[in-house]
Amino acid sequence: MKPLLAENRTGWLVLAVLLLLILLPLGAVIIQVLLPGVFFGNLVFGDLSLLLEVFRRPLWLASLKNSVTLGVGTTITATLLGAALATLRSRWTFPTAKLLDLSVWLLIITPSFILAQGWVMFASANGLAKQWFGWTWLHGLIFQPVGLILVMTLSKFPLAYLTVYSALEWKVDQFRDAARLNGGSPWTVWRTVQAPLLFPAYCSGAMLVFMDTVGDFGLPASIATVFRFPTLPYSIYSALYTSPIRFDMAGVLSFYLVLLIALAMIVQMFAMRRARFDFLSSRATKSEAVRPRKGSVGLAVGNILFLGVVIGIPVGSNILMSFTASSGASLTLDHYRKLFMNNSVLREGFTHSLEIAAVAGIIGLIVGFLVAYVLTYSQFALRRVIDVISLVSLAVPGVVLGIGYIFIWNQKWLDSIGLLLYGTPWILVLASVAGAIPVITRIIVGAMAKVPGQLLSAAQMQGAGFIKRLTTILVPLLKGALVSAGLAAFGASVFDLAVTSILFPPNFMTLPVVINKAFEDLQFGYASAATIVGGGLVILIIGIVERLFKRKHNAPSSS
Repeated sequence: MKPLLAENRTGWLVLAVLLLLILLPLGAVIIQVLLPGVFFGNLVFGDLSLLLEVFRRPLWLASLKNSVTLGVGTTITATLLGAALATLRSRWTFPTAKLLDLSVWLLIITPSFILAQGWVMFASANGLAKQWFGWTWLHGLIFQPVGLILVMTLSKFPLAYLTVYSALEWKVDQFRDAARLNGGSPWTVWRTVQAPLLFPAYCSGAMLVFMDTVGDFGLPASIATVFRFPTLPYSIYSALYTSPIRFDMAGVLSFYLVLLIALAMIVQMFAMRRARFDFLSSRATKSEAVRPRKGSVGLAVGNILFLGVVIGIPVGSNILMSFTASSGASLTLDHYRKLFMNNSVLREGFTHSLEIAAVAGIIGLIVGFLVAYVLTYSQFALRRVIDVISLVSLAVPGVVLGIGYIFIWNQKWLDSIGLLLYGTPWILVLASVAGAIPVITRIIVGAMAKVPGQLLSAAQMQGAGFIKRLTTILVPLLKGALVSAGLAAFGASVFDLAVTSILFPPNFMTLPVVINKAFEDLQFGYASAATIVGGGLVILIIGIVERLFKRKHNAPSSS
């Protein structure tokens, strides 16, 4: 009974933490719409007609339309592009193919606002494209809805690429061979056999692209400097930083943003239920890319040109602009000198971001480890609920989570018990933990699946208590996964623009806020230099920590 009691206590503890960090702020956004002012001492039964105001107020309606347009357009194009590249990459190998794999991961881990800033600096009216190549037409092409869909597509296609590429890991050739023996052309075979079998992967990739696109705050925040294209996340942010503060607007727009994501998840569940194919059998073989009989050079050249656009423009523009004088006529190191001046805010912002990310990474690692344990080994009755809640934070945009934290932690009565966290760095820590939990949990769950439960049972039979089993068996066996999960959470927290832009306390700058504010003030060179230095230092810290861990982990025993 004692082991079961310990597991149940852990389950209830984990559930309580997830409710506090994730579900309660999300519920607060919905409650604010139904009961306006309830979180500020003014209980009024809501008029649901406020939800219909989105169709009568121009800015609200434009934000909703733009988010839907950007989300649907990017979902279609990014899914098609990602699926096509994944299919090509799984079938053929060619020179520079590894660069495509590396670039996909680079695009995933690079914050969207940095990629968007690179495109702005390249394609703006007086950007690098005009200065270096004389391309005056590019500004008109990019800064319109179709152009923004193109930019977002080149940033989000890796989500569909990885999803489809993973589904292509195994193949069953008898289906294809049977179709070809019956006279089917290669196109007919792909359309009638392979594509339907991969339909669930396409749906999963499309849902990831849609959720990440409609909840993206970085692109509209960067584009706003040169082109007015309000979206739901950016308008929510604007509602909190106008005078007077528009909590009604933020609440309603957050409701519709959550509704869009919920609808996407429902559509995916419906499609997956109607298109389930269990086709792997003992005759399945692992897919191996082969060198094509001809066209290998063409694939390599095409890949280089493609990567030159998707990586070279956003990343290269940041690097080049950081060395370009404000006049654009010469190269200079002035922007880097400004970063290290005595009155530079970069050091302060970078230090704050590191402190928040480090604390959030440690707390998130502890919570994520316990969540993973409950999901993997316990018989807790509500572990399915815990799994769903841990994924909700991955789907809910940072701006929605941020406004929910304002509603919850900006209560006067919390001051009397010392928990008025709004306006303090601790609210950034909590929000960062909430965002890190799903990533940490997925990494650790995958590693825990390889550790047999019998090891824990054997230790239990030898009298080891719950904490003893965790610290002496699971932690040593999962050291690599724990470090990877912690570093992933750390890196993501440092560059979380959405949460820090909404929740950062007065006179408490963070690295992404410093970069974004410099960009909004059209200090492109300074913003680029801050991005390069900040990103480089974060990568260096992660590399050092990982190397120290590996060296310690692999060191031979003194015995």
